[in-house]
Amino acid sequence: MPVAIITGASKGLGRALADALARRGWDLVLDARTGRVLDETATEVRTHGTRVAAFAGDVTDAGHRAELVAAAAELGALDLVVSNASALGAEPLVRLDALPLDGLRTALETNVVAALGLVQEALPLLRASAAGAVIAVSSDAAAEAYETWGGYGASKAALDHLAAVLAVEEPELRVWTVDPGDMGTDLYAAAVPDDPDPRPEPASVVPGFLRLLERRPVSGRYAAPSLLEPK
Repeated sequence: MPVAIITGASKGLGRALADALARRGWDLVLDARTGRVLDETATEVRTHGTRVAAFAGDVTDAGHRAELVAAAAELGALDLVVSNASALGAEPLVRLDALPLDGLRTALETNVVAALGLVQEALPLLRASAAGAVIAVSSDAAAEAYETWGGYGASKAALDHLAAVLAVEEPELRVWTVDPGDMGTDLYAAAVPDDPDPRPEPASVVPGFLRLLERRPVSGRYAAPSLLEPK
């Protein structure tokens, strides 16, 4: 069975990805900050017959990251790391002139530093896999200038660049940065609580992620909706 680590897996996109991979026979190591919700997700995912190790914790903690990788090793391998856990830096989002610097530090620590730290911890197992891959969940805010999204967007832009360099330095791996597009998640609701427009469910973009894993295109930046287009 292939094995994946998914961070931020208790809700939203992380949970949808976990469910989809479990249905396809993947064993999983799941992370989230809220233990109760994570346990509910793990219980649901196990109904598909997959092995699931779930650890509540913060990806900014090096010990927690080591725990996740050790759990993958106990499952027998590590073929995929999905860095999905994210922090906004301010809730709701604010203009740069009001962005708390501690909030920016939190966004960078969670979205960039922790993502790199997890990959560093996981690299020996990923290199040993015949199909090692990393998915960094990005945002269109990394590439476009949206008012109030400056801190979060800057952190995702940094993540994009780290992933691009990792792809050059680890040519035997696949390193994909994925912009999932608009989604109706708790993160988005916290960012823009007064937005009345409905957003697509996270499960709607999961087939794009699955197509990456099935077709294994070259490392690079992809938009999940475009991966759904007929080829």
